[in-house]
Amino acid sequence: MATENRRSDEQARHMREQAEALELAANKSADAAERQELMDKALRIRKDLEERHGPESATMDPM
Repeated sequence: MATENRRSDEQARHMREQAEALELAANKSADAAERQELMDKALRIRKDLEERHGPESATMDPM
């Protein structure tokens, strides 16, 4: 059970990091279409994260 929870927490952290990286790349992009595509991908990851791990998981690491 603890291993399963740890794996779930690790997966959530990885998904958050992916979304953050996409958002940073979008903010740096000069191309509006690319910026929108990157933000859309980040949003999809955050929505998936929220559905799998709960609403608080999409924005922060648990302490």
